[in-house]
Amino acid sequence: MNNFIISIIIPVYNVSAYLRQCLDSVVHQSYSHLEIILVNDGSTDDSLEICEEYQALDSRIKLINQDNKGLSGARNTGIDAATGNYVFFIDSDDWIDLETCQLLVDNVKRTNADVVLFSYVKEFSNHSEEKFILDGDLIFREEESRNIHRRIIGLYEEELAHPENADSIVTAWGKLYKTDLIKRNKIYFTDCKLIGTEDMLFNTYCFKYVKAISNMHRCLYHYRKNNQTSLTSVYKSNLFDQWHTLYSMLKEFLEREQLDLKFQQALNNRISLGIIGLGLNELYANKSLYAKYVNLKKILSNKRYQDAVKDLKLNYFPIHWKLFFFFAKYRMPLPLLFMLMGIKKIIHK
Repeated sequence: MNNFIISIIIPVYNVSAYLRQCLDSVVHQSYSHLEIILVNDGSTDDSLEICEEYQALDSRIKLINQDNKGLSGARNTGIDAATGNYVFFIDSDDWIDLETCQLLVDNVKRTNADVVLFSYVKEFSNHSEEKFILDGDLIFREEESRNIHRRIIGLYEEELAHPENADSIVTAWGKLYKTDLIKRNKIYFTDCKLIGTEDMLFNTYCFKYVKAISNMHRCLYHYRKNNQTSLTSVYKSNLFDQWHTLYSMLKEFLEREQLDLKFQQALNNRISLGIIGLGLNELYANKSLYAKYVNLKKILSNKRYQDAVKDLKLNYFPIHWKLFFFFAKYRMPLPLLFMLMGIKKIIHK
């Protein structure tokens, strides 16, 4: 593996305020055998000019310009262009430690893993928080790798004690993937406009083929939480329908692959926890409090959510979440709405 090459795929769309920090963290990696694929996804700010500037200075950079296709479309373009041994996705408003690629290569040479997982730092405007997705330097093979696959679908039993970790392992960033595994099995990202979130479904499909997973107990990725252009606190009018499509696709996958009851329960748990996200989304809407109450009542009355929360095991939850899902299970939107308002206040502290 003397010429072991990592293909770093960076979708770029209107991130001129943050792009230089991202690119500096990549071009100055201590490991030099990189293929840096910048996919300019129809930017209308100075992002393209910054990409061209870095391309002129570093021959490892491949710059691809395309009409706007969204994050999924840009990543898929990057996958098609990748020729390295492994693929690494970085969002263009984030950055990585300078020794990240060297540590990943060393790990792969030692473990021959199909996917390497590593942890990250949440970067706020005035502080940072380390977020470890798994404890310890670990190698998962065979049945253990199936447990990681199931964890991507959703939490199971005692994992529900920490519902805040439901999505900690599902991101496309924070992972190094064997390129051949992705290309040979034709794994691509589904349009976010269809399913609301692209990473989990991509990893659900990908990890079906993964035989060996390595976890590095290191925070190497820096996830920016102070991006003023971020959509995380913007009302998404189609979110309910998008997640309905996502859950249907996941259900179809579980049935097609004949996965066991743990996977099915994990999906039910994900659907139940989705009430939190849908409820918070309603709070961001420019509507009256009564209209938010009515919409939350509709969510709780939906059969998919009724069936999921009916089977949710409350005994694993901390007391405040037991209360939350008790209200959800018995379709009590008013106290649930007030709890969601408290959660929103905590999130935005």
